[in-house]
Amino acid sequence: MNAYIYLFLVVGALFGLATYPRRHLFSEGPRPIDTPPGRAAIGDRILWMLICTFLWPIMVLSGLNSMRILSRRRRQAQEVRAGSAP
Repeated sequence: MNAYIYLFLVVGALFGLATYPRRHLFSEGPRPIDTPPGRAAIGDRILWMLICTFLWPIMVLSGLNSMRILSRRRRQAQEVRAGSAP
């Protein structure tokens, strides 16, 4: 049983490390976060990794929802562009 728990935590930590540059798609919305220049990102990266370690299934679902919303927006923008072309 412990192996499943360890596997869950390891997958979550790896998910957190892999998704750090695009963390806005999993929690804050489709716009990237404005970070002040010169700010140390290691603390932010560790915090994101810890959050994802325990909540990665929820983060995956919210990321899928963000992907669905963004693809719908892209499709609507293409339809508008195609409709305005002569």
